[in-house]
Amino acid sequence: MDIDCDGQRTTNCNEDRDPWYQDDTRFHQSDGKPLKAESLPYVVVPSSSSIWNYADSGIKGGGVVAVIYNNKVEYAVVGDTGPNKIIGEASYATAKALGIDPDPETGGADSGVTYILFKNSKASPIESHSAAVTLGDQLAKQFIAAN
Repeated sequence: MDIDCDGQRTTNCNEDRDPWYQDDTRFHQSDGKPLKAESLPYVVVPSSSSIWNYADSGIKGGGVVAVIYNNKVEYAVVGDTGPNKIIGEASYATAKALGIDPDPETGGADSGVTYILFKNSKASPIESHSAAVTLGDQLAKQFIAAN
């Protein structure tokens, strides 16, 4: 897992803490502002390209994702897009919730993180972690029952 600290400037996510900091995210809160990586669990999907187009796969902003590490599950939303050949990036808040070092420069995890994206899902509003958890729990139960 690589750490994403983009979006609204906060104590732990800013240009002083993250050399790659950007003050915007691909998807925005219901009030139009960028997401807050420090407090909202979200993942970054590759930008659309000839390799893969997330929208064609039923993935959209606010889509629910189960992120699994060391037998812990953290529900997140699709909150940003990144380079089209890189997968496995998640927000500061996602890493912290899973016990992964959230430092954007030195943190992250080399392996052992699993991402399950629930296609055609959407937590609303995107900034509501509780909405993502409620929907994620429901979708995970449906997935298990069907498989």
